[in-house]
Amino acid sequence: MTDFRNEKRLVRNYYEALDSSEIDKITDVLVEFSAQNYTWRAFHPFNLQTDAKVVSEIFWQPFRKSIRHMQRRMDIFFAGKNFIDDGTSVWVCSMGHLMGLFDEPWIGIKPTGKIIMLRYAEFHKIDNGKISETAFYFDIPHLMIQAGYHPFKNPTAMHLVQPGPATHDALLYNDAPEAEGKKTMDVMHAMINDLGTWQLGLPLEEELARTWHDDMTWWGPAGIGATYTIERYAKQHSGPFRAAFSDRSGTGHIARIAEGHYSGFFGWPNFIAKPTGGFMGLSPSEKLCEFRVIDIYRREGNKLKENWVFIDILHFFKQQNIDILDNIEAYLK
Repeated sequence: MTDFRNEKRLVRNYYEALDSSEIDKITDVLVEFSAQNYTWRAFHPFNLQTDAKVVSEIFWQPFRKSIRHMQRRMDIFFAGKNFIDDGTSVWVCSMGHLMGLFDEPWIGIKPTGKIIMLRYAEFHKIDNGKISETAFYFDIPHLMIQAGYHPFKNPTAMHLVQPGPATHDALLYNDAPEAEGKKTMDVMHAMINDLGTWQLGLPLEEELARTWHDDMTWWGPAGIGATYTIERYAKQHSGPFRAAFSDRSGTGHIARIAEGHYSGFFGWPNFIAKPTGGFMGLSPSEKLCEFRVIDIYRREGNKLKENWVFIDILHFFKQQNIDILDNIEAYLK
């Protein structure tokens, strides 16, 4: 019998303290809830940090000064034992939007004076009543587009401010039945095994139909977009993505968890591949590129129904010698 109530309570208390804190007290909150050997992973330009005080100084304080009256609008919250370390560690996953008024510049992005949302997903590892590791992946290009910037040409899918699960049942403050989490983990594993290194040998839509409902929804990052149904997902993302890359590595995850009908994973990186076919308007390249990704899934019955995807697109572009944030004015329309 699993019991994640203490770990969930810790993360909820952390969020309550962090979100309600005065800016000059944010460092105290992070120090209180974090272990001494804290590791924080985030998307470019924040990357890997190993000091809670630094995390406060480079991310949370500037963000809260810029995005005023911040509100956490959480859509998904669950916990689980980490499959990658044979269940030794417990992680808590959260996903949603950080909403506020964009009143001051942030990382070079000009304020709008209007409501704005930062799309995020987060994994916390809990050790002895403290948060020892965090993966906090957030869609900066998604926020840029809301602020009037257009850094990408011709996304293959649709840009949207993205909702949570259609079932509105993903805030698992109370533990879900263990058997349901196992079903979800098993389906996710089957999907990961089918994905492999793109060498299963089946037609793409037939491969996807093994583990996905036909009316699945894929909520992808800004620059790629969201897409609906296996047919359109294959046409608008999966097919173009596979055509754009070669020499894909195997999957490397740091954490992989499931509870109830929800599951997710993240890596640092998840995989590497060569953009030999060109991707997102960039020229083909033989350079191996990293992909930092969080994926969160909703299972319905014996297949996957929804998938929320966070990819460090800024990091991918930087590996192609294009730093979008350094040339941000060029993308303001």
